[in-house]
This record gives sequence, structure tokens and C-alpha cells, in this order.
Amino acid sequence: MIMARPSKCKRVCFLPENVEFSSGNNQSSDSKIMLSIEEFECIRLIDYEGLSQEECAIRMNVARTTVQRLYGDGRKKIATFFVEGKKLIISGGNYVVCSKDDNFCSPNKNCQRQKNCNRFRNGD
Repeated sequence: MIMARPSKCKRVCFLPENVEFSSGNNQSSDSKIMLSIEEFECIRLIDYEGLSQEECAIRMNVARTTVQRLYGDGRKKIATFFVEGKKLIISGGNYVVCSKDDNFCSPNKNCQRQKNCNRFRNGD
């Protein structure tokens, strides 16, 4: 029997202030897309801060292949939000918020201190 490798906590600098986005199409509550905190952080680091995938992987304390997967999945969800007009919700994932003394965080943001990995499933 092959055992799956345990999922590693991804480091994020801070949690997003805005977590729900709507296109204004009055879609039913069933029409929603869940973007994980890690996917959000990956897109924020690469597209907003302009980091490379390798630099993003170092900041998030994961492998570059993990960043490639998170980035691709996140961008696909954002594209679906734009094209189909579904509600976008940023929630869930497997992450730890970095401590204030962590050198990996953006200098302009105040990080929230968290000791243990927050283990959530998308939709929780």
C-alpha cells in the first residue's frame, strides 16, 4: 500500500483583507469558486510583487513545482471568475502565517503571528 506524503504547510505573509468578489451577475450561491490562501499568496507574490517562481517558492517554503501547481490552479480559477461571472471566495488551504520576525515577509506589511499550521479544506 502506497502512503501519500503528508501535505506541507505553505508559508504566507498575511491573510487577505478582501475575501469575496462578485461579478454582479446575481449568480446563485452554488456558483462560486474557492481560491485557497496558498493560491492567493502565490499569485500575489508572482504577479503583484513581481517575484520569480523560484523566489516565490523560497518565500512560501515549498518546492518550485508546488508553486507552479498553485500558480496554475489559482490563475485558472481567476480566469473562470472573469469569464463565467461566478463568485470568487478566498478561503481554506494548508498554510502557516509567518511570524513578525520572519525575514521572508514583505517589508510593507505587518505579519500576523501564528504558531501552528492552519489546516483547512477548501470551502471550510
